[in-house]
Amino acid sequence: MKYRGKARIFGNNIDTDMIISGQHLSSTDSDYLAKHCFETLEEEWAKKICRGDILVAGGNFGCGSSREHAPMALKAAGISCLIAESYGAIFYRNAINIGLPALEFKTNIGRFSEGDIIEVDIKIGSIKNETSEKIYHSSQQLTPMVLDILKSGGLLSYISKMPMAK
Repeated sequence: MKYRGKARIFGNNIDTDMIISGQHLSSTDSDYLAKHCFETLEEEWAKKICRGDILVAGGNFGCGSSREHAPMALKAAGISCLIAESYGAIFYRNAINIGLPALEFKTNIGRFSEGDIIEVDIKIGSIKNETSEKIYHSSQQLTPMVLDILKSGGLLSYISKMPMAK
């Protein structure tokens, strides 16, 4: 499974309230969440995102509250894949559960610049910066089950395809 898009860069300790403010948690409407994604950091952020863009972040991305709305907002805004030095544990699992790939990449995110074209192969954990023509490898190998969940589009779709126990 490969993802290709422009790099959208964030630093360390981006919490779920920065991704989607608590005032927007009464909605699960994708368009609404997308519109308000990262608005506390950059009011018009969602407008510059193109479908397929890849978010590249520092350490502890998605820390804070365990709100499912944060990865939902990112996916709805058009982010196809996440690369971070590390994740808040609950955020990471919520991203996988909604079908948003998230890879750990311990190497300095400074190897990427805003707008670089990157391609991520989540099956083998490779990250190619097409702009700089360099290839990196994730510090994490996704398990076959996680890959199946992502391939299914999320945990609910994955479970619905399982044969029923008798």
